[in-house]
Amino acid sequence: MLSRHILAMGGGGFSDSGGLTALDRFVLGLAGVRHPRVCFVPTASGDSDSDNYIVRFYSAFRSAGCELSHISVFRRVAEDWQAHLMRQHVIVVGGGNTANLLALWRVHGLDEVLRTAAEAGAIVSGVSAGALCWFRDGIIDSFGPRFAPLGDGLDLIPALFCPHWDCEAARQDEFRSLVRQRGLVGYAAGEGCAIHFVNGTFYEAIGEHEMAVGVRLMADRDVVREESLSVRVV
Repeated sequence: MLSRHILAMGGGGFSDSGGLTALDRFVLGLAGVRHPRVCFVPTASGDSDSDNYIVRFYSAFRSAGCELSHISVFRRVAEDWQAHLMRQHVIVVGGGNTANLLALWRVHGLDEVLRTAAEAGAIVSGVSAGALCWFRDGIIDSFGPRFAPLGDGLDLIPALFCPHWDCEAARQDEFRSLVRQRGLVGYAAGEGCAIHFVNGTFYEAIGEHEMAVGVRLMADRDVVREESLSVRVV
């Protein structure tokens, strides 16, 4: 059985630093090849930001000797997304608007293509929206300044997720409410923290630095218990 790896980043990675970070290098290491094929999917940032985001991706990952590509739903070039993605060792999903990301993926059928590639063994790394989309549900800010549940993620990980845990107190409160209402385990990651899932199950929390924070939340009747995860600095 192939192992399915998903690295859900709360923040950090090349998106914030402009270059490869320890988390990015950890993801590449999971591929187990010298020159991994890496595809970037920047849907969540839309037309307005994606060009700059794409440039930053190529600039960061080129230094690692990767074979690089990207997929755009706005200016489609590849005719067969599935054939292309099934060749990739690593798929990197960028941050932005989670609701827009999922709506566009579903309109274009890219959600099922990405699901197929992930289930076939591609390493998936996502930050913020690019992390949350793989879960059953989570807290988003896609509809304005107020935080709200996503409601309908891809469910490759049957749990809840919250990015940016250590910098947005209002998001924390909404996430606790969601965990209580849904009765599911929730995972939260702060800046520079990634939570690693293998075959849909929690494996470990890793971090770019000593201050990286990961949390697991569980509902016990009307009480939400929070457990700090041991974060391994990579």
